[in-house]
Amino acid sequence: MWMRRIFILAIPGVALTTSPPLLSQSVQGKVPRIGILIAESAAGQSDRLAALRAGLADFGYKEGRTVAFEIRSAEGHYDRLAPLATELVRAKVDVLVAFGIKALTAAKGATGQIPLVIPATSSDLLALGLIRSLARPGGNVTGSTTFGSEVMAKRLEIAKDVLPRIGRLAVILNPANAGSGPMFLKLEVIARSLKLELQKFELRRLEQFDSTFASIGKARMDAVVVQDDTLFAVNARALAEQAAKIRLPMIGDRNLVEAGSLIGYGRNELALYHSSAHYVDRILKGMSPGDLPIEQATRFELWLNGRTANTLGIQFPEAIRMRADNIIQ
Repeated sequence: MWMRRIFILAIPGVALTTSPPLLSQSVQGKVPRIGILIAESAAGQSDRLAALRAGLADFGYKEGRTVAFEIRSAEGHYDRLAPLATELVRAKVDVLVAFGIKALTAAKGATGQIPLVIPATSSDLLALGLIRSLARPGGNVTGSTTFGSEVMAKRLEIAKDVLPRIGRLAVILNPANAGSGPMFLKLEVIARSLKLELQKFELRRLEQFDSTFASIGKARMDAVVVQDDTLFAVNARALAEQAAKIRLPMIGDRNLVEAGSLIGYGRNELALYHSSAHYVDRILKGMSPGDLPIEQATRFELWLNGRTANTLGIQFPEAIRMRADNIIQ
């Protein structure tokens, strides 16, 4: 089944629960502070930051006047995430927004009290034990999930539709992403039904890109499928350039196809970061994150890169072209 229309589910009506500390701060005129924890570089996440800020502006927040930001980024050094999360906790931010599952895991390890919001993740928050249920997360975590395993499975299906003769696919994962292991196990099951053989290639630093793609080329893979991860989103162009060097079609998210990969399929991340502002707003107004249901993205887009297809000598089937939301020419 093709999922092509995007709707971000509105949170159902939830009874207002007061939080005396937050309400008293508002009365005293304290400007609430939003902590933002980023696993990669803040510069590389500028679009997401802008989307979140725009969403908050829609709720009437004015940076420097009615809200302040405390931003910490690990710059790709994941061992820095835990101390940075602790730093934000000690700064007594009112809510902490985690950009990606790596940041959320670090934040959760640092606090069980401060509300944590993750605008978008492909990881299974329930399976990872970060929430109790989608409807009532409990604890201090809420946000949006985007069905990472299902999206990756759909990428395999699309790859098979576009390239029916392929047999061996390289799957690029970030082992620092807590959802990568469970996702790959599910993907292997889907691959068998499609008569595809998967080989896992792990990437956790930009410095590994050259050697990893050289290994993919030597392994004689037919195509490359990329996991959703902040590392890959920030370095989409570098990934696309590496795939071009070994002349392999690559399938990932919209960032990758815009950067030059063959196919992009997934959710609209910027829309999710924009809409995550309503979580922050409700929390600052006294609602408990444990009472705010996890949103589930229901719009997924298919993008095709016609220029890359021409370079690789690939012709998109008409049925795929008709399903596409956008074709880059």
